[in-house]
Amino acid sequence: MAAASPASVRKQIAQGKADPVYLIVGDDDEEMARLAGEFTALLEDALRAFNSERLYAGEKEVTPAAVVQAARVLPMMSDRRLVVVLRAEKMLKPKRRGKGDAEAGGDAAGADVPTDLDVLDEYVRNPVPETTLVLVATEVDRTRKVFKALQKHATIVECWGLKSSVRDPKKIQSWELQKIAGEAAALATNLAKDSGYSLDRAGAALLARRAGTNIGTLRGDIGRLLLYAGGNKTITVQDVQEVVSGETLQDDWALTEAIIAGDCRTALRQLGLAMESGGIPYMILGQISYCVREKLVLKDPRRVPAGVETLFRTDLALKSSGGDPRVLLERCIVELCGG
Repeated sequence: MAAASPASVRKQIAQGKADPVYLIVGDDDEEMARLAGEFTALLEDALRAFNSERLYAGEKEVTPAAVVQAARVLPMMSDRRLVVVLRAEKMLKPKRRGKGDAEAGGDAAGADVPTDLDVLDEYVRNPVPETTLVLVATEVDRTRKVFKALQKHATIVECWGLKSSVRDPKKIQSWELQKIAGEAAALATNLAKDSGYSLDRAGAALLARRAGTNIGTLRGDIGRLLLYAGGNKTITVQDVQEVVSGETLQDDWALTEAIIAGDCRTALRQLGLAMESGGIPYMILGQISYCVREKLVLKDPRRVPAGVETLFRTDLALKSSGGDPRVLLERCIVELCGG
């Protein structure tokens, strides 16, 4: 199948149509996660929990065979089932064995780690018509047989953020950097405008220089900048300098520290910063889970049983699209803080 743009895929979804297999690949994590989440619109609201499954390829039990097994389950009282596999690069670009592994009795140095990718390859070539399988990956080993199958039989959507207009996103040429900087500045201006703010030209240029080719850095800085601006609808280069300085960057662990302290207000504010900076909900929940398992059990073990139950319910709701991710995380934080 031919490659598709995010816009064309959204048009398919709006029309209630979808291909059997999609590969969403690139470095724009926010856009990829958003697009993958929009596939749930293909399912009936009342039956969404029964016909939608979200898997994380980084988890031990989520193998290519497990993905295929999930995709072969027929939909319940519906004509469509959805299976979304996040972090699919763990499957589609697995680590290779080194010399030490070979000497220990493994494959020859540099050989592929044995996997059951052949099962996934076979499924891509002959998918279940009632299932839409969406693979979301930051990287793919394009030399593997399974990628050749995806090229031929799946719809590939590339989300390279600031690199989308260059010839090869993996090998940026020096003469392409100026073009990327211009696009980054324009994107920064538009993102601010979409939120009701005006960003001056020098501020947009500074954001673009700081981001380079990294769309995640640009989105994160814009998110923090809008929070910093508050009710001031005009953002200047001085505002940008304040936000992107090392002293004002977000503390990744401030959220969990606030939860441990039972400081709900601070925890919710830190969640807002994380989400506005392009944080991925399941990654934020994973950080909170680590906090409960490793830190809360030492500080206040009495809060742990209820905390584990809250985390379990939130994880289930996120995986089954049981509500807006931010609202689910906010509710989780309030309960963990004792609200």
